[in-house]
Amino acid sequence: MFGRKKDAPVAQDVIDRASREREDRQRSAGKGAPTPKRSVQQAARKRPLVPEDRRAARSQSRNAAAEQRLRIREALNTGEERYLPLRDKGPNRRYIRQFVDARWNLGEFLMIAALIFVVLSFIQTVEVQSAVLLGFWVLIMAVIVDCFFLRRTLKKRLTAKFGAPNAGDLWYGVTRALQLRRLRLPKPQVKRGDYPV
Repeated sequence: MFGRKKDAPVAQDVIDRASREREDRQRSAGKGAPTPKRSVQQAARKRPLVPEDRRAARSQSRNAAAEQRLRIREALNTGEERYLPLRDKGPNRRYIRQFVDARWNLGEFLMIAALIFVVLSFIQTVEVQSAVLLGFWVLIMAVIVDCFFLRRTLKKRLTAKFGAPNAGDLWYGVTRALQLRRLRLPKPQVKRGDYPV
C-alpha cells in the first residue's frame, strides 16, 4: 500500500534519459521533437539529496571551505575587494578604512594604556594608584572625544563623496580606530597622512 513502486524510475535514470533526449534534440536541425512534458523537465533538474559517495562529497566540501577561507585570508591581507567578507565590501567601507588608517587615533593606544594601568595598580602607594587612575580616566575621555570628532568628520566626508553614509558605516570607522593599527583586518593599505580624496 505505502512505499515505493517497484517499476518507478530512479532519479538518476530520469536525468540520464533527459540528457540523452536533450543531446538528440541539439543534433537535429530545427525542433525535430515534441516539447517534453513538465514532469520530465523537472525530473531532469533534480539532484539526489544525498550523494552516492558520502566520504568523497564530505572531503570535497571540506576542501572547498578551506579554499574559501584561504581566499578570504589573502583578501584581508591584500585588500582585494572580490573575496573580502561582506562587512568590509564596498567603496564606502574602503574609503572609511583608508581614512581611519591615515590618521593617528587615540583609541589605538587604549589597550596599551590599560595594560600599563594593570601593571601599575599593583604598586601599593596611594598617590601612584590615584595618579594612574586619574590618567587612565583622562585617556578614556580623550578617546571618546577623538571618536566623536572622527565620526563627525567621517559623516561629512561620506556625505560629500557618496551622498550619505550607509547604515553601520560610522560605527565601522569608530571600531577600526579603536584597534591597534598592526592588528586591523583588512590590513592598512595606506600610510599615515595619506588621506583618501
